[in-house]
Amino acid sequence: MNGIRERLEQDLLTVVSRLRRMDSAVALEELPAPVIAADGDDFSEVQELERREIGFATRELLIERVHRLQAALDRLRDGEYGTCVECGEDIAPARLRVLPEVQTCVRCQDRIERLGRRLEAVEAEFGGGEDDED
Repeated sequence: MNGIRERLEQDLLTVVSRLRRMDSAVALEELPAPVIAADGDDFSEVQELERREIGFATRELLIERVHRLQAALDRLRDGEYGTCVECGEDIAPARLRVLPEVQTCVRCQDRIERLGRRLEAVEAEFGGGEDDED
């Protein structure tokens, strides 16, 4: 279990370091830019907005990974690491090697994803009709 703890801690440090670098880059980007005469280059503005959106999405994914890694360390400390939080069965060692922060076995993860897709389909079906009534 010591090797697992080291791997989780190293992954956590790596992700936190990447987040800090991203936050530093965002802080620099948010400094006031020199005023440049408008030349009608809307394309570069769109590219800049797209780049920022990708950056924000990446940041959110990294934050989620930090939370998952911390939760895995907590489960390791509590003696629950490697046990599926859904069914209580052991998670396959191969799955843990690939995704050390994973909380569910393959079977439960598949079920969760299928339920999520069904929920999205129902929301899309009923969500689209509400706007038509106004």
